[in-house]
Amino acid sequence: MSELITAELVDLDLSATTKDAAARSLAERMVAAHRVTDLDGFLADVAAREAQMPTGLDGGIGIPHCRSEHVSAPTLAFGRSGAGIDFGAADGPADLVFLIAAPTGADDDHLTILSGLARRLMDPEFTAALRAGTDPRAVAALIRGEEAPEEPEREQVETGKQEQAETGTEATGGTGAAESVPFRIVAVTSCPTGIAHTYMAAESLAAAGRAEGVEVTVETQGSAGFKKLDPAVVAAADAVIWAHDVEVREKARFRGKPLVDVGVKAGINRPAELIAEARRRAERGEIATASDSDKASGSGDGDGNGSGADHAHFGVRLRTYLMSGVSYMVPFVAAGGLLIALSFAIGGYEIASAKSVADHFVWGEADSWAALLNQIGSAAFGFLVPVLAGYIAYGMADRPALVPGFVGGAIALTVNAGFLGGLVAGLLAGAVVMAVQRVPVHATLRGIMPVLVIPLIASAVVGFLMFIVVGKPIASLQNALTDWLNGLSGSNAVILGVVLGLMMCFDMGGPLNKVAYAFAVGGLADPTPGSLKVMAAVMAAGMVPPLAMALATTVRRRLFTKTERENGRAAWVLGASFITEGAIPFAAADPLRVIPSVMAGGAVTGALSMAFGATLRAPHGGVFVVPLIGEPFLYLLAIAAGTLVATALVVLLKGARRTAPEAAGDAGADGSRVTVAA
Repeated sequence: MSELITAELVDLDLSATTKDAAARSLAERMVAAHRVTDLDGFLADVAAREAQMPTGLDGGIGIPHCRSEHVSAPTLAFGRSGAGIDFGAADGPADLVFLIAAPTGADDDHLTILSGLARRLMDPEFTAALRAGTDPRAVAALIRGEEAPEEPEREQVETGKQEQAETGTEATGGTGAAESVPFRIVAVTSCPTGIAHTYMAAESLAAAGRAEGVEVTVETQGSAGFKKLDPAVVAAADAVIWAHDVEVREKARFRGKPLVDVGVKAGINRPAELIAEARRRAERGEIATASDSDKASGSGDGDGNGSGADHAHFGVRLRTYLMSGVSYMVPFVAAGGLLIALSFAIGGYEIASAKSVADHFVWGEADSWAALLNQIGSAAFGFLVPVLAGYIAYGMADRPALVPGFVGGAIALTVNAGFLGGLVAGLLAGAVVMAVQRVPVHATLRGIMPVLVIPLIASAVVGFLMFIVVGKPIASLQNALTDWLNGLSGSNAVILGVVLGLMMCFDMGGPLNKVAYAFAVGGLADPTPGSLKVMAAVMAAGMVPPLAMALATTVRRRLFTKTERENGRAAWVLGASFITEGAIPFAAADPLRVIPSVMAGGAVTGALSMAFGATLRAPHGGVFVVPLIGEPFLYLLAIAAGTLVATALVVLLKGARRTAPEAAGDAGADGSRVTVAA
């Protein structure tokens, strides 16, 4: 902590009233301390992280954080607000705000420091001292831990030991014959960045365990790696809790235990409920296989005959596996697609048939540069299907599944099974690896299983299935889908555009949005006129929600809060850049009016884009790739039409909400009308 925070990075009278203003105020102190090199760039990274999930925590704490290339050294700034700032916590505004800045590629030492802070924030005495402090130097010292012995650095949070010390017993029973063995829980916590929520959930579960007299041992799986729980601790556990937003690694360790599977925020906000649920499942004898995602909820009967809830949960897990593959695939699509699109802009579509630049490259010729960009982009695109398959398998069965997943994806390309073949290959590879992992082996073979035996067997099985059994049928289905897309015209094309537009705008970055986007980018792997129209419709519809909210906050400001109006200004840029998530704050605040409105606008845009025959070879970029779009003026017209429809509807619905209570409101003492929000 010694170099993480100084008195200059402490503001005990933070005057900001919004989370964006608070982040800017604290970031300016980091710039002055030469810890942040680009204020606006860093704030953009903070806002992007905030858009993924609110960083407010119960107890009046806001902890915005991000990794950024604009951070020169690990830094923590602290602000104390008298009025309170809304960071999205369930219990209200935060008065203690910590802005955590991590350099890109922050090392383990830095994450250890941050996890230490996260644990201390769960201590009421620590937060009370922060609220009572009057000297920035003293507060900085308090945060650095100079007024109390520092906790040992660790990746695991263990509780129950204080009770053991007081009673003179060990966790396994101790020496007192009258003492009963405590109920034991092992937990795993993880979040996408692994900076704060991972450790907050760990400490929250630990604190709840102490209060309930339950022994809780937590494994924190941050982005920089993790230290596995002692196998003996796992074996002795009575139940398991997973509080995670990314896939739990090496899940098979927890096989045969009652399992509670939730998101990381649940681990922070309601740990006592999770512990109680774990005890109930243990008492009922509900056993989860943990290596099988269809039993991850732990609500089956232990014999493989899960209830309806199990099957619903399997659907959620299946979506997670597919989105894991898509998330790793998208950077290849973005890089390769934009390079190819730029090559067409410079050299025309015929540049795709140019000779290899390794043999024919002339420095002064534009066509040579266009060919270079095209061939680099094509090389990136060549990884698309193997990466998709490999990381679907990785999401299912961790690292041992990477090799069979990549092999299956490569075979999908060989047999012309394309994007659909990659999906199937990834699922097959994950399933085969999970099956092999269940086979009991001698202890002497366990060390070579994940690096030799499992990849060898699984690759052979997946290769056989893809070459001999399922590859050709999938290729036929892929060809039929391609022919269908190419043959779309008139009302059929418009209907597809409507469906894609609705999917893109329903959850704005959620599962349906990602399915529609994955369908579109999958067509870019082997582009046809039909697939290029689909890509154009998907991107156009995805731009509508933030653009509509930006326009609505401009034309009818009084219908929106001050915070929403500020978000509206940012939504112009987000919408123009095809970042649909820019509309999420509006949808979260008023879902019944915002979501139907933007869905209607997205459907109009998708339908018009398909009707106009607009095409797009770039998978991203928004208005910045308009020169690469077929029928660009009609394309922009489609976006404008959908934006106007969505804006008109949201203004109409919000206006109706206010008009009714205003008409029924009572006059105040000064003659003004009292309005009751709907």
